[in-house]
Order: sequence, then C-alpha cells, then structure tokens
Amino acid sequence: MKGGVFNLLKARFLVNEDAIKNWRFILFIVVLAIIMIANSHQYDQKIFKIADLTNEVKELRSEFVDRRSELMKLRMESTVSEKMKSRGVVPSQVPPIKIKVKKTEEKSFFKRLWE
Repeated sequence: MKGGVFNLLKARFLVNEDAIKNWRFILFIVVLAIIMIANSHQYDQKIFKIADLTNEVKELRSEFVDRRSELMKLRMESTVSEKMKSRGVVPSQVPPIKIKVKKTEEKSFFKRLWE
C-alpha cells in the first residue's frame, strides 16, 4: 500500500512500459472536459439570449398596448370631428338612410337574365 501511494505521487504510471494506455485515457478525459466546458459556455450564452429576448418581447408588448390605446383615441368620433372642424367639415345633421334591396327583385332580375 505504501509503495503504491508513493509510486502514484511520483507519477510512475506515466513512464512505465504500459504508459501509452494511461496517456490515452488521460487525453480522453481532457478532451471530454474541454467538450463539457464548451457545452456549458454555449448553454450560458443561450440563457442570456433568452433573457434578452424575453425583455424585448415585454417592451414590444407594452409599446403595442400604448399604440393601440392611442389609435382608439384617434378613431373616436369626437376626435375626428374636432380635427375636421379646422378644415370646414362638420358632422351631418341628417342621419343616413339605409337602402334595402328586396330579394324578390333579385330573383326576378336573375330570371330575366336566363330567359
């Protein structure tokens, strides 16, 4: 036991006859560690990008709500009529008349076309 720990501390397993196997394993472990570190960095970058995009979505949503409320105010009849007064256009005092088309007239029109 004492000799095994002493040989491990002196790293004799790296210079023995079968050291190539040990070096291959060490190299494999180093490559895996590098891949793991790179993967961790990519994961962190994606998390930061997701956080930035989430903030941007929140800002755009609040801007959309502001613009929509502003548009609703501009579309109100009182706002439109007030802006048109400066151009001399005023709301009509006579209400509009609804024009109704009877279906019997439509059928007779189509019957006349086919005859």
